[in-house]
Amino acid sequence: MAYRDYIHTPVTPRDIRWGLQQGAIAGVVAGLVFAAFEMTASALTMGTDAFFMPLRMIGAIALGPEALDPGYSLLTASVAGVVVHISLAIIYGLIFGEIATVLRGPAAFIGLGSLFGLVLWLVNFYLIAPIAFAWFQETSPVVQFVAHTFFFGAVLGWFLWKSHERSGLEGPAV
Repeated sequence: MAYRDYIHTPVTPRDIRWGLQQGAIAGVVAGLVFAAFEMTASALTMGTDAFFMPLRMIGAIALGPEALDPGYSLLTASVAGVVVHISLAIIYGLIFGEIATVLRGPAAFIGLGSLFGLVLWLVNFYLIAPIAFAWFQETSPVVQFVAHTFFFGAVLGWFLWKSHERSGLEGPAV
């Protein structure tokens, strides 16, 4: 397929509004799918006691590393983890939603969404975490790759594609 089969131009104000609105919603949806995968993978690889560890780790971004301690309130760490996680998922969804305004076809949405998730993993785990949040270095890189690329990025792209289909924003035929 040619490049024009995946990209359309020009972007209108309606497209921009759609990208922001649907990107935020898609970010929440993809964030929830991502969190469910992370928590399940944690329980399967480290035992059922580790089910909430991903939320503790994310909560520790806001609360500090003491949130990782088993004696720290699980409720407090989990609520902070959900707030931080969903906030980041919305921000990432907004960014990808704007990128998606120029896309056409499911392959473009899902493929670029997967690539977006992969880039998030690389930036978050290999640039930011080593400097600011060392506890993320203890996670499995394979699980994180799969989580970010497929359970966040591909879901984000798929959800936006389905939204795009329903919206009638097909763009000009090229």
